[in-house]
Amino acid sequence: MGKMIKIALADDEVLFRTVMKKMLEDTGDYQVLFDVGNGLELTQKLEETSKGLFPDLILMDLKMPELNGVETTKIITKKYPHLKVVALTTHQGKPFILNMLNLGAAAYITKSCSPEEMLDTLREVSHKGFYYSDEVLQVIHEDFHTKNGKNRLSMLDAGFITKREREVLLLLCKQYKTQEIAEKLFLSERTVEGHRNNLLGKTNSKNVVGLIVYGLQHGIIELSDLVDPLGFDE
Repeated sequence: MGKMIKIALADDEVLFRTVMKKMLEDTGDYQVLFDVGNGLELTQKLEETSKGLFPDLILMDLKMPELNGVETTKIITKKYPHLKVVALTTHQGKPFILNMLNLGAAAYITKSCSPEEMLDTLREVSHKGFYYSDEVLQVIHEDFHTKNGKNRLSMLDAGFITKREREVLLLLCKQYKTQEIAEKLFLSERTVEGHRNNLLGKTNSKNVVGLIVYGLQHGIIELSDLVDPLGFDE
């Protein structure tokens, strides 16, 4: 994987955190910087952490005392939009999944998954910034069809998402950096940042993961769009 991925664990079960820490560090790919028992401790730790020792990923339980995982994710995605949150929980319900994804969580996995599934998810999130399992994708699709087109905004609706913004969105979804997008689309980096900020504002998204979920739910992008449609790697 290259450089060590730095992780923070937030779960109120000490035994679970201990086992998780050993399993992750035994792979040789991850360094667990710290583990905490609730969201309040997590936010305090992040405030105290120096830039060089800041985590890349947070494994977040949902049900925790003091400050639960959902409320903590709201705080983190607003204050640290580039920090990737992976929900790891016993809750499998559709409302929990949609809520966490709409808050900007990079992935959603349950504690009933195998160690291999969890490590695969972390690998994907580390590589491209997000990961949606078949179960999560099914929930997103069901949510879209349940709405039956209500409040659906396509890229053709009164210019809600312009053609240029959609091009930027597609490359953002693939985790391309501002400079790479600027070179691909023959734009200045400042213009790309402007389009990105417009997209976040228009969709009320916290980060790029939120943009992807919004795009899928509202028919702005399709799953096939996440497979390098613009041929950046040519």
